[in-house]
Amino acid sequence: MEKILWDDKFKIGVDKVDKAHAKLFRIVHKLFDMSEDVEANPTKYREGLKYLEAYSMIHFSEEEAYMRSIRYKGYAQHKRLHDNFRDKTLVALKKDLEMSSYSANAVQRFAEIMNNWLAEHITREDQAIVGRVIAKKGFDLSSQVPIISRAVNKAAMEIFQLEATLVSSEYKGQNIGEAFYCQNCYDMDGGIRIQVLMGVEESLMLHGAGRLSGMRVVQPNEITESAVRRIFELLFQNVTKVFRIEEESKIDKDNRLTRDEFRTEFMKGYPCNLLFSTRNGYFAFCYRSWRAKGQKNKASEESKENGAD
Repeated sequence: MEKILWDDKFKIGVDKVDKAHAKLFRIVHKLFDMSEDVEANPTKYREGLKYLEAYSMIHFSEEEAYMRSIRYKGYAQHKRLHDNFRDKTLVALKKDLEMSSYSANAVQRFAEIMNNWLAEHITREDQAIVGRVIAKKGFDLSSQVPIISRAVNKAAMEIFQLEATLVSSEYKGQNIGEAFYCQNCYDMDGGIRIQVLMGVEESLMLHGAGRLSGMRVVQPNEITESAVRRIFELLFQNVTKVFRIEEESKIDKDNRLTRDEFRTEFMKGYPCNLLFSTRNGYFAFCYRSWRAKGQKNKASEESKENGAD
């Protein structure tokens, strides 16, 4: 697990904001260091977590006040990210820690997600406040998130016998530890294509492979390729029903991705990026859709013909 360290590249040039960001990095890194003996002293970690939460809320309030003072046009979207972190991401991650009794693995996952979220948020969103980067316009998919979440939870219950809790609806492609990744593409009516990316943490895949085989699977080398493919097929088949995709999802080696390939594909831009937590690990779900080029031209021609009529 690698720490992302604070340095000048994260500065946005607003002294109060930069000092707060540097302090947040220090708090998260302290939580990293505490993870080695957390099981012996979970109370101390809980106190550190409370401090992180309290200071984050103070910083969000101050940063939002600054954005309002300069009439930042991206204020509403930026505040929504803060609210999502407070009301969903942090709540779900704390629940994960409690359910695991503050196990070393859960604590390490928590610290890594916090470290990555902080770095990504400052680099993309906070730098946009001062115009150093262009804020990427968000797609309002809020109405779809509950529908997809229910589908993911249903799939998790059927495949893993575990409840899946939405951790974040603004997943940034952060590392979820050792994991298995997969993609699939579907052709829809009207030339629409839907691309779906999934990532399943190794511990969750172990649990699923054990349920499929009826045997306890405790080591990664005990997971067969056929079990991984079957679990992904079931996940795709269950979750893509949201998009009215009824075709059977067949997964082969060409669908499987390495961590680097997943990251490269993710960076193409997925407007819907969800991260879920289960008692046995994390699950990432991302999708994007577009109209095939040939279909765009066809649609344009049809539009002109209809206009001429």
